[in-house]
Amino acid sequence: MPWAWFWNACYVCFIVAASPVLVYRIIVLGKYREGWGEKLRGRLPLLDDEAPTMWLHAVSVGEVLQLEPLLEKLKAARPGWRFVITTTTSTGLQVARRKYPIDIVCYAPLDFSWAVHRAMQRIKPQLIVLVELEIWPNLLATAKANAVPVLLVNGRISARSFRRYKKIRWLLHSTFSSLSEAAVQNDEYFERLCKLGVPRRRLHVTGSIKFDCIHNDRFETLIHELKAGFGIAPDETVFIAGSTQHPEEEIALAVYRKLLPKHPSLRLILVPRHKERFDEVATLIERQGWPLIRRSRQRQHEAAGKITIRTTTIPHIGLLDTLGELTACWGLADIAFVGGSLTRRGGQNMIEPASYGAAVVFGPHTHNFKDVVEMLLSHQAACVVHNAAEFHRVIAELVDDRNTARQMGSRARVLVHNQQGATDRTMNVVLPYCAFHSKNNSHKPCILPPDSLSSGRAA
Repeated sequence: MPWAWFWNACYVCFIVAASPVLVYRIIVLGKYREGWGEKLRGRLPLLDDEAPTMWLHAVSVGEVLQLEPLLEKLKAARPGWRFVITTTTSTGLQVARRKYPIDIVCYAPLDFSWAVHRAMQRIKPQLIVLVELEIWPNLLATAKANAVPVLLVNGRISARSFRRYKKIRWLLHSTFSSLSEAAVQNDEYFERLCKLGVPRRRLHVTGSIKFDCIHNDRFETLIHELKAGFGIAPDETVFIAGSTQHPEEEIALAVYRKLLPKHPSLRLILVPRHKERFDEVATLIERQGWPLIRRSRQRQHEAAGKITIRTTTIPHIGLLDTLGELTACWGLADIAFVGGSLTRRGGQNMIEPASYGAAVVFGPHTHNFKDVVEMLLSHQAACVVHNAAEFHRVIAELVDDRNTARQMGSRARVLVHNQQGATDRTMNVVLPYCAFHSKNNSHKPCILPPDSLSSGRAA
């Protein structure tokens, strides 16, 4: 397989070029230290029995959480199937293990031909499902050689990624054309993938599963636990800055300091995007003289049966420094700033706070959620702030005029509810590939040709 070794060489060159950064992150930041048997050698769990297996790959936390409604329906429709969930990041792995305790969860192999080949031999999947856009040449080629269908679900491709892929389209055309089916979020992604090589007849617009992953019940048990842990009183207004990156926490703290004298019942909760920054943000808060409540410490106290009594009259800043609890934490928010948007990281998921009816605010850099942002703004269900001054002005207006904030949140909640249903449409694409016939008590895949499904856009 000459192309396999071509890609292997490309990956080696990339790793060598990036080695100073990788070594720094391994030694100083403690990242990438585990799972190398799975990543480099493909030593995924060895599955010897004949149960049909579906391999689902979700790169990190967001994609892992998106699997929840799809997995629930797949298990109900195909109770005899086994599900192997792989992820790339350590945070994704931790969340997946907690979220799907009865399934097999492990790191995905890197796209070296030997690692992918061994992984395929060990788990023997009848079907591979990739979430969003995880297109890897050796994985697709190995699956094709083993007659294993590969489906893309909740597919998306940003304008930036599309431009990059187009430059090497001649290299990746066979990879994209190897997809058996692709269920994508909207017409724009449909056309981009088509231009990159996915046959039009294999593409389906199903909407975004992210809308089906949402929670909108503010009376959930975990929300009550968070509210009690952060010491939030019923009459207090909660401002959450979530999925933040430097310097968004500092901006949010400055805004809060200006607003607090006029609004003493205003509370602030910060949720950094990456766990590596939890201690950094805690130090930032304490250096500015704020009392601090860390969610991780609260959980430790709860486990030990201890109660923390707070005597200071200065409101505590809440720091959510745990994994997998941001979704519930948004349920506390009256006003929600979605981070990664004042920086150039492309923004984070604003669907979750919108689903709870919070007044949603984000910065101008939201290309990762371009279609969602356009939808929210067109329905006057969110606000954009371009700098720290606008951030202060908009948050001040929402705190001053709670009726306007509630109306904005109500519009957002209704809008999110009306977008649901993508999971059912995605199931219509996946289930035909889960048909099996039994012979001599063994399972063999019934691989339908891609043309057997009608393509098209969701109604």
